[in-house]
Amino acid sequence: MSKFLIVGLGNIGTEYAGTRHNIGFDVVHAFASKHGGSFDTDRLAYKAEVKWKGKTFVCICPTTYMNASGRAFKYWLDKTRVPLEQTLTVLDDLALPLEKIRLRAAGSAAGHNGLRDIEATLGTNAYPKLRFGIGNQYPKGMQADFVLSKWRKDEIPVVEYKISRSVEIIESFAAIGIEKTMSLINNQLFALPG
Repeated sequence: MSKFLIVGLGNIGTEYAGTRHNIGFDVVHAFASKHGGSFDTDRLAYKAEVKWKGKTFVCICPTTYMNASGRAFKYWLDKTRVPLEQTLTVLDDLALPLEKIRLRAAGSAAGHNGLRDIEATLGTNAYPKLRFGIGNQYPKGMQADFVLSKWRKDEIPVVEYKISRSVEIIESFAAIGIEKTMSLINNQLFALPG
């Protein structure tokens, strides 16, 4: 049976719930929920385990805060013995517009503190990432405030649609592999259908 480690990046605490920076948590929760999983507090993370089409998914949302995500990632990578290429880290990306999702097999942290910490902990950036575009409509010097802010009311329908599509992308990643999934989704616009 193949096993996957799905890592959602975000910050714990109610003040961060529903913010742009927590979209990794939201996507991984939606994935686990769709497949009947529920999260419990475990070592360095909230964890849920689900099965789908003969595959096991260990889903984690680190409880270490964003800037120390590497500790939780490494602990669960070692504990589950999942190959690095069968992990998928879900995160927010300022460089992508709201209508975009990008899947990559490797790549730099691009200024993302969670990825920077994981890369420093693992000693590599060669692990799959699902980047959820959050746009960059903020005044100069207000980046931190923007990523930690809640979605605007007019953005929520697109965000909810993209969360459900992201869940399908995780399934596709596990079912047909990263290369085929990348070719299906990386050039798509994820605006609302219709």
